[in-house]
Amino acid sequence: MTDFDRQLDAAVTAEERDLLRRIGEEPGAIPQMIGLFRGRMGWVHLVMMLAQSALFIAGVWAAWRFVQATDALEALRWGLPAAVAVLAALVIKVAMYPVLHIRQLRLELLRLELERDRA
Repeated sequence: MTDFDRQLDAAVTAEERDLLRRIGEEPGAIPQMIGLFRGRMGWVHLVMMLAQSALFIAGVWAAWRFVQATDALEALRWGLPAAVAVLAALVIKVAMYPVLHIRQLRLELLRLELERDRA
């Protein structure tokens, strides 16, 4: 615990201390990812993950067919869908990353508010 954390802990009221206790420590990566599927937006993240998985599997399958193609036209017919499917899966996955950082941002904002109130 740093000196600032000790000063912050001494300055908070009982209500704020209870709030900080409920917030707890920052969870690891796996609990944060599992946390995506909870709450009122959990079903949306589940649908996005299922769509991302389906696109990735389809992209890998099309890429395998691309590798096995014997002529250029057949390779083009499998290569373009493979690239599009894998890129679409990547876009969906990347769209979910900002949600993982909401809790960290909320905790940091709370710390800044407590620091401002202390001053």
